[in-house]
Amino acid sequence: MKSESEQSPIKAGYDLLRQGLFREAVEHGERLASRAPRDVDVLVFLSEACFAVGDLEMARSRLQSAIEASGGSLPLKIKQAGLLVHMRRRADARALAMETTTSAGARGNGQALWQLASIMVNCNRPAEAIGLYEQARVSLGDHPGLLYDLAVAQFFTGDFAGAELNLDRMLGMVPDAGHALYLRSTVRRQTDARNHVDALRQRLASGVGRAEWEAGAWYALGKELEDLGEHDAAFDAIVRGAAVKRSTLTYDIAAECAAIVSVCDAYSETAMNEAAAGHEAADPIFVVGMPRTGTTLLERILVQGGDVRSAGEPLDFAQLVAQYTRQAAGGRPEVSPAEASRGIDFEALGREYARGASEAAGATRFIDKMPVNYLYCGLIRKALPNARILHLTRDPVDSCWAIFKTLFFSAYHFSYDLEELGRYYVAYAQAMAHWHSVMPNGILDVRYEDLVSDPEGEAKRVLEWCRLPYDASIRYGAAPQKAAFTTASAAQVREPVHARSVGSSRRHRERLAPLIETFAAAGLQAR
Repeated sequence: MKSESEQSPIKAGYDLLRQGLFREAVEHGERLASRAPRDVDVLVFLSEACFAVGDLEMARSRLQSAIEASGGSLPLKIKQAGLLVHMRRRADARALAMETTTSAGARGNGQALWQLASIMVNCNRPAEAIGLYEQARVSLGDHPGLLYDLAVAQFFTGDFAGAELNLDRMLGMVPDAGHALYLRSTVRRQTDARNHVDALRQRLASGVGRAEWEAGAWYALGKELEDLGEHDAAFDAIVRGAAVKRSTLTYDIAAECAAIVSVCDAYSETAMNEAAAGHEAADPIFVVGMPRTGTTLLERILVQGGDVRSAGEPLDFAQLVAQYTRQAAGGRPEVSPAEASRGIDFEALGREYARGASEAAGATRFIDKMPVNYLYCGLIRKALPNARILHLTRDPVDSCWAIFKTLFFSAYHFSYDLEELGRYYVAYAQAMAHWHSVMPNGILDVRYEDLVSDPEGEAKRVLEWCRLPYDASIRYGAAPQKAAFTTASAAQVREPVHARSVGSSRRHRERLAPLIETFAAAGLQAR
């Protein structure tokens, strides 16, 4: 490495960051700042270094100093808003983004407006983002990435016609974009008169350059063929897409299942009976389970009365558990993360979680619909003793078929191989059995099949358990009109409640035999 005399001091600092020498980078930045406390470039570098070591508050403070020293730099304000989102300070991030959109520098600045719109989406405000995306289009025109982001926001807010129109525009410029092909296939049910099956087949036959895009094209084809009732061909396409997607991933199913077991082992009945001072001021509702089991439908029923709002599917709880676990571990490599987590300051965890998630919902009483929070049921109870946990259950084979035929992009790596999917499902089912055992009466199971066959009855049962009023004048099975749903099932959840998906895996029983055998060996009964 060159000495500071041979290159600029700030470049030397960024070299330290690239080498992973984060503490040394902070010390270097502090020395530079002591000599030049109003140097914008120095302050930005020091903010980056503080972020690298995990000192987010100091990173924010240094960046704020850089904004002031720069006279209110627009790019630095946008960077600050993004940092506030990362810190789960969504109210502050949204306020800064809204303030910035009205500044002279943002007017007509398409790139800035695009970034500010994305911040709004990350604050769980897709409806507010749409206008900013549209303003960005005035300046930038029909940029493919901008059109896609706009379509996603429209998809979340229920403007499916608008989303499809913008996806068509994008695909006119980037016809192989698999993520856009897949999203377009999901915005509505395809019909014999209006579908893209032939075009998708032609595109796949001619070759799609990127593996990620090829996977998206296969999943799009599978979804459209299933809509048209061509179930065997749909299964073939999904298998092809899953294999391509799995080839792009580095993933160890054994390690993931072992991690699930380790959490359950750490939170035994004895551990759950140990006193923990949690944050009692908050009473969130967690909706947990496997994806594609009706979690969004249950969320929709809960919000219809207006007494609770959705925070979406935030990663907050898992991220905070990881952060507080590192602190509790104290640099002791011999202690497993699950064991170390028992030393967490659960009151602080619950307080910080409730603050951030309530800002995502815009309400003090909120729903967290991140399905994989099932893994943290024991920690939720300790950190938030007044939380209500709802667990969606569904026929295991139906559940896995619904998961397998969905492209999740960067999530749920276990979902692209039937053998891995089966192993993960068994680990999940065993974890939930454990939580029921060590937290008796602490989790309410809600069967998907009951939810779609008797939405009114299930709504009354669930609302009562959540200490929310049941309003007999509300049709809980009707399609919602206004709420945003930031989830892959945003289109399906806007339909009236139906039971079309119950037993949907039965037509593929032979091809799903490995799953059924895995479940039978684990003692799980498919209905």
